[in-house]
Amino acid sequence: MSALRCPQCRAVFPAPARFCTRDGSVLEPKEEDSDLPGTVLDARFEVGRQIGEGGMASVFLAADATTGADVAVKVLAAHLMADADAVERFKREALIASRFNHASVCPILQLGATPTGLIYLVMPWYPGEALHDRINRTGPLTLAEGLPLLLQVCRGLQHAHELGVLHRDLKPENIMLVDDPALPGGTRAVVMDFGLALEIVRRPASQKLTAAGVILGTPEFMSPEQIRGRDLDARSDVYSLGLVAFEMFAGRLPFDGESAQELQIARLRGQPTQLRAVRPELPARLDAALTRALAMDPANRYDSMAAFGDALDAVARPTPPGGSRMS
Repeated sequence: MSALRCPQCRAVFPAPARFCTRDGSVLEPKEEDSDLPGTVLDARFEVGRQIGEGGMASVFLAADATTGADVAVKVLAAHLMADADAVERFKREALIASRFNHASVCPILQLGATPTGLIYLVMPWYPGEALHDRINRTGPLTLAEGLPLLLQVCRGLQHAHELGVLHRDLKPENIMLVDDPALPGGTRAVVMDFGLALEIVRRPASQKLTAAGVILGTPEFMSPEQIRGRDLDARSDVYSLGLVAFEMFAGRLPFDGESAQELQIARLRGQPTQLRAVRPELPARLDAALTRALAMDPANRYDSMAAFGDALDAVARPTPPGGSRMS
């Protein structure tokens, strides 16, 4: 029996599933597979097999005839081509990410259209697995595994913020882990999917960079101000990365709730669980860094990804002679 698709969120499920686990909709037969494999786009990118699919786009592995490198081609879903907002968001992702030049953020190499008129993005191909899949496969990460990855993500996001770009949808699914023997731990973290990124207008240095927030993103990883639809700045991404870091080390989120709505309410009303209440063997410095990143009031958080990264970096540094060591 063929795969099935949710008519609401467009998620795909294997048979014999009958209902969508996200919204409860009755599943429908999935349309036939794309005819893109074998197509050459822009006389350069030879499309191969499909490697991913979501509600908004499908992703294909392709070969770049110019460089010989493998690339990923992300194609906007056909049912969204009539949605002006979706098309604009897709194009904006290309314009924003084309400026990135950092090993820990995924750039967009090209924007184009398929022979049938579908819009596509070309990006580097990162063989590896998402942080979400790593946690599900192996359980919570050790300090030695997780800390270098978090530092890489901080530096990559600081690069994006310096270009005036907020991610707004940080989550373990959007962080790829790629083998890189040159790095500590042998793994490189790459922040993916800037489809919900918010480009901020630059202001004088004496003014903070803010922009009116729209309630877009993944509810479980939104900052309190994002949930409320308020102005956002870099501290919103700091909060979301704090949630990602907590799940990385604890295997769960720092708030309790049976649904996405209950988790949002908990973030607006309660205090996060302390990391060492779940993993008492982890350093107090790490617990303190995540607690500050997860402060409900943005004024009490780190004011930049660079500052958050400095605090995480200090976790691994030895205590200076004569200083008190925090275990």
